[in-house]
Amino acid sequence: MPCDSIAKTSGGYGGGDENGSLRNFKLNESTFLASLMPKKEIGADRFIEAHPQYDGRGTIIAIFDSGVDPAASGLEVTSDGKPKVLDVIDCTGSGDIDTSKVVKADANGCIQGALGASLVVNSSWKNPSGEWHVGYKFLFELLTGTLTSRLKKERKKKWDEKNQEEIAKAVKHLDEFNQKHSNPEDADLKRVREDLQNRIDLLRKQADVYDDKGPIIDAVVWHDGELWRAALDTQSLEDDSDCGKLANFVPLTNYRIERKYGVFSKLDACTFVLNVYSDGNILSIVTDSSPHGTHVAGIATAFHPKESLLNGVAPGAQLISCKIGDTRLGSMETGTGLTRALIAAVEHKCDLINMSYGEPTLLPDYGRFVDLVNEVVNKHHLIFVSSAGNSGPALSTVGAPGGTSSSIIGVGAYVSPAMAAGAHCVVEPPAEGLEYTWSSRGPTSDGDLGVSISAPGGAVAPVPTWTLQKRMLMNGTSMASPSACGGIALLISAMKAEGIPVSPYSVRKALENTSVPVGESPADKLSTGQGLMQVDRAHEYIRQSRNIPCVWYEIKVNQSGKTTPTSRGIYLRDASACKQPTEALILQSLDIKAQWTVQVQPKFHEGASNLEELVCFEECIELHSTEKTVVRAPEYLLLTNNGRSFNIVVDPTKLSDGLHYYEVYGVDCRAPWRGPIFRIPVTITKPMEVKNQPPVVSFPGMSFLPGHIERRYIEVPLGATWVEATMRTSGFDTTRRFFVDTVQICPLQRPLKWESVVTFSSPTAKSFAFPVVGGQTMELAVAQFWSSGIGSHETTIVDFEIVFHGIAINKEEIILDGSEAPVRIAAEALLSSEKLAPAAILNKIRVPYRPVDAKLSTLTESRDKLPSGKQTLALTLTYKFKLEDGAAVKPQVPLLNNRIYDTKFESQFYMISDTNKRVYAMGDAYPNAAKLPKGEYNLRLYLRHDNVQYLEKMKQLVLFIERNLDGKEVIQLNFFSEPDGPVMGNGAFKSSVLVPGKKEAIYLGPPVKDKLPKNAPQGSILLGSISYGKLSFAGEEGGRSPQKNPASYRITYVVPPNKVDEDKGKSSSTNSKTVSERLEEEVRDAKIRVFSSLKQDTDEERSEWKKLSASLKSEYPNYTPLLAKILEGLLSQSNVEDKIRHHEEVIDAANEVIDSIDQDEVAKFFLHKSDPEDEEAEKMKKKMETTRDQLAEALYQKGLALMEIESLKGETAETEGTKDLFEDNFKELQKWVDTKSSKYGTLLVLRERRRGRLGAALKALNEMIQDNGDPPKKKLYELKLSLLDEIGWDHLTTHEKEWMHVRFPPSLPLF
Repeated sequence: MPCDSIAKTSGGYGGGDENGSLRNFKLNESTFLASLMPKKEIGADRFIEAHPQYDGRGTIIAIFDSGVDPAASGLEVTSDGKPKVLDVIDCTGSGDIDTSKVVKADANGCIQGALGASLVVNSSWKNPSGEWHVGYKFLFELLTGTLTSRLKKERKKKWDEKNQEEIAKAVKHLDEFNQKHSNPEDADLKRVREDLQNRIDLLRKQADVYDDKGPIIDAVVWHDGELWRAALDTQSLEDDSDCGKLANFVPLTNYRIERKYGVFSKLDACTFVLNVYSDGNILSIVTDSSPHGTHVAGIATAFHPKESLLNGVAPGAQLISCKIGDTRLGSMETGTGLTRALIAAVEHKCDLINMSYGEPTLLPDYGRFVDLVNEVVNKHHLIFVSSAGNSGPALSTVGAPGGTSSSIIGVGAYVSPAMAAGAHCVVEPPAEGLEYTWSSRGPTSDGDLGVSISAPGGAVAPVPTWTLQKRMLMNGTSMASPSACGGIALLISAMKAEGIPVSPYSVRKALENTSVPVGESPADKLSTGQGLMQVDRAHEYIRQSRNIPCVWYEIKVNQSGKTTPTSRGIYLRDASACKQPTEALILQSLDIKAQWTVQVQPKFHEGASNLEELVCFEECIELHSTEKTVVRAPEYLLLTNNGRSFNIVVDPTKLSDGLHYYEVYGVDCRAPWRGPIFRIPVTITKPMEVKNQPPVVSFPGMSFLPGHIERRYIEVPLGATWVEATMRTSGFDTTRRFFVDTVQICPLQRPLKWESVVTFSSPTAKSFAFPVVGGQTMELAVAQFWSSGIGSHETTIVDFEIVFHGIAINKEEIILDGSEAPVRIAAEALLSSEKLAPAAILNKIRVPYRPVDAKLSTLTESRDKLPSGKQTLALTLTYKFKLEDGAAVKPQVPLLNNRIYDTKFESQFYMISDTNKRVYAMGDAYPNAAKLPKGEYNLRLYLRHDNVQYLEKMKQLVLFIERNLDGKEVIQLNFFSEPDGPVMGNGAFKSSVLVPGKKEAIYLGPPVKDKLPKNAPQGSILLGSISYGKLSFAGEEGGRSPQKNPASYRITYVVPPNKVDEDKGKSSSTNSKTVSERLEEEVRDAKIRVFSSLKQDTDEERSEWKKLSASLKSEYPNYTPLLAKILEGLLSQSNVEDKIRHHEEVIDAANEVIDSIDQDEVAKFFLHKSDPEDEEAEKMKKKMETTRDQLAEALYQKGLALMEIESLKGETAETEGTKDLFEDNFKELQKWVDTKSSKYGTLLVLRERRRGRLGAALKALNEMIQDNGDPPKKKLYELKLSLLDEIGWDHLTTHEKEWMHVRFPPSLPLF
């Protein structure tokens, strides 16, 4: 997700003397404006003043973000008049439209749009082929949630006005009727009055259920003989019918060719770009998914000719916008978007990439995206800059990819006094600059520093036009990254102008070795990296080192005797590692054994010359340690292209408890001015040992000022599973805001982080409870928010107390295998006496599915061709599932979920649609629950990779559909003290007290079989949680709910096979019919089955069907099931030319069914209740129910046919003296069924409409639609549209037409 922050902000300590110029200042207009777009902090203003031509000119930056608005203020042109935005690309596919449908224009120059609308083509548009590709898109699918909400509000306001007008008219009509008929006795007059009231009620109810899906855009694509062009029809967006017409649209081609864009309407003010792919079969409408990307681009490159103080850092730089934030997912990045963005950056020959996005990761410097980034950086020399993350202030919180990848420059967020006073408007800014409180910290779990450098993390920068403002304030490492990126663009501009080869290796070294330290402690590097970058100093460094080989020094550290895991630094975190000296060996060969194996390997760019660069490379390195009493290294080594090794001894035994940071770094003996050419970070977090019994740790009297952080490291006692903590504050009289974080690191897991943002309006105490892992070091980080309490000069005193609790068990995850046997659980309190009060529930169900279809295809578009030349492949898996009741479901793919960066698979995306192709939900690696009504669904899962073997292995990928059990279905499990307890029903276990040193065992019983949720097929999994202890401050409810316990564990129950039906296979009562009679019935029924299966697609097939139906009728006269099948066959016929004749045949067939049934016999049967225990009576009941249904169906279809004939002839049979066949038939139907039901209600609606009671007809139709549990039927909604149109409610007609395309789309959307 984007790494910007408004709720969070980061702390640290102030800068050193080098930042003195930022401390003592007083704002005036110019310094205030400069503080809104900070450049002085990184020396960018000084650099441009000294080198006006090196303002980013000649550099291209790829902005990997939510999309950039090319119409935003400051993003039109560069400082030297060139186009600012060279290309705008939606890499996610969220704006893609299927335009594969091709149409031709008629004689009037009209074409039929994808949804059937008639569109007039501009006669001046060139189209030699005469082929027009058409498609459509819902506007709201292209817009951000914020903009959609604004438009919905505006549209609702106008809709309400129209609805109120219609309500006023309807009330007036009713009043006029009441005045004319004050007390009507006539039944017809009463019905008229009721109809008028129904209209009022319908209009009022419609206002309550109004749901705006938004206007629809028609898209047209064609080839003008030279280029693919596209135009949009946006009439549905405009109030004026003359606006937005297709013919008035100025055609656009791919943005990179002509650099033109459009705006949907004046109301939305939203800029869009069009790109055509796949020979006109795909049109991409590119919009941004949030203001974030434009803001980022503005920080890096904005140019304001009349407001130079508000310029971005590199106003001369150009950019391409690579949208990686998928609008469909609320701006979440996807693997597809990331990969396509890298392809675009290489294709456009970009110099820099800025990516202000990121996620947590379980493995640093790992994954498909990291592999592709390494290739782009090493082979194509791109410099990749990214945000470190906003998860501070605790250590080891840097996110992927910015803070965890070696090829990427990770940037932390810094705030200066000027920024605090100007952009943040604080009354009294801090005396010196510091890191924002929320800025993520290193090291990574494998010991790398994590943060490379820092840059200003806040700015008032341009935002998209749809926000209806020119610029806004945002802060976060999202803002620090483009600030650094803009500064690097200045350096590249200078390097190109001065003929210095551009390399990410040399630029990074210059940045890190010339940064200004922020803070006085060596450990501050974990927050700020090497410090606050300085453009002017870095430029001088680059100039001086222009003849130095461009080399990256790869550091690998392995523990002795192990080839994995490989780390990039030394991170001694746990108590055992801090109690004895350790030795690290940096070497060429893994055969040499030592406690640590660390390798330094020079890396050249791909394509480097063997003879001229690799062979000649040799450096004499002087090794230094920042603290020789703790970290010792040899003094010198000779480093060649093949790498070199040396021993490091780390002795933490004499260190005090807490955080210690050191470095071993190498300096070129022949050029010491270069500074460290490689560094080996050594981070030691020596934890304090908890010796108290019971285990209580107190940190009294901690003093806090704004931005201050206190870190404590504790060896969590073995057996501890949760903590109860209390934080007491004193010494202040204004509100204070604190961040309280804890972090533990476990192998192959994301850091276990608990966090809380706590606000104290006055001195008081607050309690917390959170889970811990015994035996692992826990960091407690308490930070006063950087701007909290500024100006009060009062020190906040904090007393923090931690009490460890724990119940050790013999198995953390409980699996109930579906049998009747309970599971034995052994529990033990290792720390102090604890109350054993177990609680367990099952509250979710997962049903497994295999694909019913798997399609593998090659993506032939250029946007899917990797920089290596490989073409991306796609695998589309289709799953089918059915919901018997509406539910919120979440698709789960355990292999792929919850990983974007730390996975070797490229991407995933799913869509859930019903049988009408309506899409209800979509998602990717982080699936969300979606509410689905009862019905059948298809789930399509889309996977991408360039390796066909990987995709082949996924063709039978198991997917789970997960849903929460509702309140009645949730299963509370029982505990027992005896193994036979679940069966015998005795020995129930409630609670006991565990005494240290003594184990106690209990049994967890499986759920009772008749309590299992319905629709839980064999192989399904019930999920829930189990807890064993009880919080000291938890209420009764907290004790019964394991989810509310900080130390809860997963529990799984495998649904066993269903109970065997005892009646299945039992022989029925003796059949009284002879063998000959039964044989005749079997033959007859077989003939009818064959007859029912016949097709009637051609005239020949229909002729054969008629002959056979006549033959069967003569053979089995008055046999109702046969006559019902004949009626069914007539109804299935399509493309009938003589419709009146066809409906007459339907009436005749229906009459034959009706006449074949002894209605008196059926009626008499249903007057009496049958005995359910009497098998023969039940068989007769079933037969009579079938006969009644056949009678009702015949009457129903006859009524529909009569109505169709009346409609076709344009006359009714209501004239006096004429028999009303429809009405007579309807009354007959009423005798047998509820004509208001969803099955037969259509006839009631038509009857009310026939009598002119349109309000009653609409009411009946709405009730029928609401009661229908099946997927929506298109005919019902078409009938609703015609009724609305007939009444004249245009606003409802328009609204319903939009919904028609939601419910019944012509095709599924593209991935």
